[in-house]
Amino acid sequence: MQHHPDDLIMLFNDLFRARWRTELVRGEDEPEYIPAADSEAYHRVVFAHGYFASALHEISHWCIAGEKRRQLYDYGYWYCPDGRTGDQQAAFESVEVKPQALEWLFSEAAGRRFHISVDNLSGDGACDEEHFRRNVALQAQTYLAQKMPERARMFLDTLLDFYDRRSRFGAHLFQA
Repeated sequence: MQHHPDDLIMLFNDLFRARWRTELVRGEDEPEYIPAADSEAYHRVVFAHGYFASALHEISHWCIAGEKRRQLYDYGYWYCPDGRTGDQQAAFESVEVKPQALEWLFSEAAGRRFHISVDNLSGDGACDEEHFRRNVALQAQTYLAQKMPERARMFLDTLLDFYDRRSRFGAHLFQA
């Protein structure tokens, strides 16, 4: 199955542009979220280098962000780049569980393999990568069993239909 970022751009923009004034945009370098400059502009979810996985990850962050966070550049989140200490990595992992769980759900809905990201190649590494993976898997299962954010559910349903994956999709896919 082919996975084109342009498909994600089309699906996201068709679903969210009018109601939430938000567009998914292919970026050149680092991913970022740029709130609208005025009431006529669109908020932009920018993903890195045209990568399909980057688009899914950035969409995941957007689906979780509340109204106030969506008015702030990069949702107002702290970000410490690659090279984090153990304590910094633990803080990073604690806020990445939910978005990576959604990314995993979105990846499976699109029929694409999900790769956990500790995003710290030159630092002390993950505090406990297997523990992090289990936490992300548990959160994905929780999202399926309980209510997930509205925009996440809408996008998940759109992916399942677009990639015709509804019959193969379920909690069995989310094991650590």
